Amino acid sequence: MVEKKKIYFASDFHLGVPTYEKSREREARLVRWLDSIKDDAAELYLVGDIFDFWFEYATAVPKGFVRFLGKLAELADHGTRITFFKGNHDMWMFGYLEQELGAKIIADELIIERQGKRFYLHHGDGLGPGDAKYKFLKKFFRSKFCQWLFARVHPNLGIGIALRWSQNSRIVNNKKEWRKEAEQEWLVVYSREVLKKEHFDYLVFGHRHLPLDIEVGPNSRYINLGEWVNYNSYAVFDGTHLELKTFEG
Repeated sequence: MVEKKKIYFASDFHLGVPTYEKSREREARLVRWLDSIKDDAAELYLVGDIFDFWFEYATAVPKGFVRFLGKLAELADHGTRITFFKGNHDMWMFGYLEQELGAKIIADELIIERQGKRFYLHHGDGLGPGDAKYKFLKKFFRSKFCQWLFARVHPNLGIGIALRWSQNSRIVNNKKEWRKEAEQEWLVVYSREVLKKEHFDYLVFGHRHLPLDIEVGPNSRYINLGEWVNYNSYAVFDGTHLELKTFEG
């Protein structure tokens, strides 16, 4: 048996779009990836937008993703600790994944320390300068009133509306992301602001849809995990270093 000591980070799978067939192809790839890490993954951090839409009704959840969820259950049963972050597409997670997978659900940031290295983790939405409209919508969508109101809508209608809304997303329209100068990368700006208050070795985010590894201070790096429509990118911490990698080329 290989000792489970590595920590894996991934985000922005956007399962469910742009079509059922494309989503199933991505799900199969994710299952192969999870199968490849199951023997050495002590922890797995899924840093938001794992599903393109997710809402837990009292007695129903969105259809699909059974192979992916089943593989996560297998990892959990074999000792891998799983943490889900709420993204801007799947913020309506409540208790289902905690109950079924023993997963921990994180709404905003999480600070951890492993092997003497400090990590700041966040999906990345609503941070940094600008984007006032989304920041307002995020507060509304996360409000108890909005969640109560949506829960009154029948799943057939509610999930249907949400999936139609998704057709305007960057992933569905395959909007190509380009790296900007560091001063224009809003999560780089945000990371540097965080580092003014306390030190972190790694500041790890999703949401940007572009794998990035940028030095943001002395012995501090900003890592963006990218996404799995174009890049199949993830990060792994081996106890000494955090490294961005790509699965299946």
